[in-house]
Amino acid sequence: MRAVIYTRYGGPEVLSLGEMAQPEPGDNEVLIETRAAEVTKADTELRRFKFPVKWFWLPLRLAMGMRKPRRPILGGYFSGVVTAVGKDVSRFKPGDEIFGTTNLRFGAYGEYLCLPENFTLEKKPHNVSFEQAAAVPLGALNAIHFMRKAQLQPGESILINGAGGSIGTFAVQIAKRMGAEVTVVDHGIKGDMLRDIGADHFIDYTHEDFTRGDQTYDVIFDMVAKSSYSGCVSRLKPKGRYLLGNPRVSDMLRSLLTPRFSDKQVYFEFAGEKQQELHELGQMLEAGDITPVIDRVYPLEQIAEAHRRVETEERLGIVVVSLASNYSDS
Repeated sequence: MRAVIYTRYGGPEVLSLGEMAQPEPGDNEVLIETRAAEVTKADTELRRFKFPVKWFWLPLRLAMGMRKPRRPILGGYFSGVVTAVGKDVSRFKPGDEIFGTTNLRFGAYGEYLCLPENFTLEKKPHNVSFEQAAAVPLGALNAIHFMRKAQLQPGESILINGAGGSIGTFAVQIAKRMGAEVTVVDHGIKGDMLRDIGADHFIDYTHEDFTRGDQTYDVIFDMVAKSSYSGCVSRLKPKGRYLLGNPRVSDMLRSLLTPRFSDKQVYFEFAGEKQQELHELGQMLEAGDITPVIDRVYPLEQIAEAHRRVETEERLGIVVVSLASNYSDS
């Protein structure tokens, strides 16, 4: 099968299109013909093995490969078609169109992958394309986790810092669906896109530091690793909630102390990417309550360009790579 592989850590140039053996499903596994995969910031960080948050560098390096990648095919979020199932599989059958996450198995940059049926997988709604479906699991699973953790109530205010990425664009839509007044922070080039998906107020971080303003919020959802912890907490209303989507070790430690000395709550619990949540998101997609914001779709042959696009931070939404032979721009 064709697959994008990398055998050393480095820039986008280490990615190459090659041939790999097609996997065979185990008794409890499904074989999936991959149609599309999201190109995530995590993919680019794993490719370089360089992360903004350093605390998990060593354990992840041990897991992924010290000298070279132990798993040569990246890609954790995908859509595709089930082509074969193991003898113990009951949830899916050949021909089912599905989308989901590979957990830490990766492999979605290949034409086929095998996953246990109890992974976070769900049938694709008929009203979304494979490219759209692949753009959902990462951002929407994290967004729904954090928005529920925030216990947002109708009429409350939320600020989403780093709103223009995969998680942020879904967080905006889910927060609006929950009845919140939404303020977003990102680069000025993303302002129109974020307003189009429901943001009530936009702050361009290149011209304004929201942590130094006077406005306060019931909830702050922060996806930016280098944010000022004290600055964000200071912008919370009484009994406000601060959600850390990309925390540093120092932020985690401070989060244990803040509730002891104030009426503010701080959370950094990572999303579990649960099957039930993906099922609910599938229903929301089908009903038109959420829509993936896709920046560009690249063919598999242009995976290096897709990685560069993600790294520029100029993308207006989610970057997807298409493995379908009838590739066309979205």
